[in-house]
Amino acid sequence: AVSVDGKPGVPFSGALLTPIVAGAQRLSLRGIAERSAELVGKARTGKLQPHEYQGGTFCVSNLGMFGITEFTAIINTPQSAILAVGAPQQRVVADSAAPGGLRAETVVAVTLSSDASLIEPAEAAAWLDAFATHIE
Repeated sequence: AVSVDGKPGVPFSGALLTPIVAGAQRLSLRGIAERSAELVGKARTGKLQPHEYQGGTFCVSNLGMFGITEFTAIINTPQSAILAVGAPQQRVVADSAAPGGLRAETVVAVTLSSDASLIEPAEAAAWLDAFATHIE
């Protein structure tokens, strides 16, 4: 069985803590959000236990909440990948069905950094494509 351990990045005292949402594949989106919020609260108050931040397989870094629109995140060992999420931006896009041929659209930049010794680059690209399709 595959175990997915998500890790939200939390800035704390000049460092980046990455608490583990263990077994994320068994949780609903709401469950992941609730567990993440609990762990982020513990991280910000310095109350995380070692088993709550050591290990993990995948990390999400959301500098978008600070207004950063696009960035590249660095993988925290021993994780295999990290997804950098930027702030949403409104952009004008062509749309022949819209009045005047233009409409506003919300766009979020995401960047996936992965360890090529653990994840084949083509697999990482396919994952990012599937992620974008799902989000859109």
